[in-house]
Amino acid sequence: MPFDDSLPPFKSLNAALRRTTEALARELACPSVATPDWNDFEWRIAQAVAAMQGVSSLLADRLRWLGPQSWRRFLDEQKQQTIGRQRLIAQLLAGIAAGARREGIAIVALKGAALHAIGVYGPGERPMGDIDLLVRAGDVAATARLIEVLGWHEAFGNRRHRVFEARDKSGSGETRFGEHTANPIKIEVHTRIAESLPAFEIDITEWCFPVGAHAGLDGYPSIAALMAHLLLHAAGNMRARALRLIQLHDIALLAARMDSTSWEELLVDEKGDRNLWWALPPLLLTARYYPDTIPRSIISAIAPDCPWWLRQVAGRHRLADVSWSKLRIQAFPGIEWARSPREAARFAMSRIHPSREALDDLARGVAGQQWASVVPWYGLSHPARIIRWIFSRPPRVQTMFSVRSALQRES
Repeated sequence: MPFDDSLPPFKSLNAALRRTTEALARELACPSVATPDWNDFEWRIAQAVAAMQGVSSLLADRLRWLGPQSWRRFLDEQKQQTIGRQRLIAQLLAGIAAGARREGIAIVALKGAALHAIGVYGPGERPMGDIDLLVRAGDVAATARLIEVLGWHEAFGNRRHRVFEARDKSGSGETRFGEHTANPIKIEVHTRIAESLPAFEIDITEWCFPVGAHAGLDGYPSIAALMAHLLLHAAGNMRARALRLIQLHDIALLAARMDSTSWEELLVDEKGDRNLWWALPPLLLTARYYPDTIPRSIISAIAPDCPWWLRQVAGRHRLADVSWSKLRIQAFPGIEWARSPREAARFAMSRIHPSREALDDLARGVAGQQWASVVPWYGLSHPARIIRWIFSRPPRVQTMFSVRSALQRES
């Protein structure tokens, strides 16, 4: 697959993505007074990075320098769009809560909704692309009916979740760049919280669902349970090279609220020590950008359980290596997470010869997505994609959507 001739060479674009990603990550964690020495192209790429990493609205408030007028205008627009989108999501969550109380369904609002609920973020600070809900398996049908009454319909389902989209899509046919109130809001209903790392699942569902959950919207059983979910989700995204800087920011802010009892709960369950080998890479990466937020004692306690090779790789990783800022599609992304040669072989085979179910899930996931047509990747047969893994440097479709959108914005 030839790289887009209308853009700079792959090497130049990749370098700009890495440079701006690392700079914005440092600025978000520890703002400086020095304006980055970027050319016009790099300022454009910085907009793509801020949007992909989910931190545009945070940067609008935290940066101590202004940058070009187009950059400042972009951040201010993203801040206002995030505020407007948050209002819509809050209204939707209120409707779900009321319906759940009425129907006697216990629902746990996950991740971003939970962080907002406990005041980790203020209005317009953290974007939310989707609403994630955790329900008991026996309540899925009733939850689906509740959501449908609110004007949503089930778009598709897979092993991970059932996805609902608004029945009335007026004004939302085109996906806007970054945060926008017109972009569709999806509701994802989960019965399990699990990630494949890389081939075998880590399941923490029982940890995250309150024992005494009541009808309505519930929170996590504890701050430690919320942290466990943030870490597992970050681990899964790191493995897939789909991490976002906002996830590290979530972990850093929540860590600041945890006392020794909460950290101890994270490490130890009622039956003894927990094996949190998978939490080490996201903790190390958070500590790299947010020094002093993760206690060294926690990293030291978890490190022995983490496979040696993963420890070595994770210790070198930067955000640009494991996030949407990594431009190239890899043949075996995250194979270093395998804990044995058998698991590595199983993961590699799943990439070379995916199951029909996996291919169908992929097709349903990208169907109707505007970004899916930016690069002719998902329309190729799987054998054709394998050939491009080997003989070329295919760019990631979602990344290229953000890059092109940023470059096409008015100055």
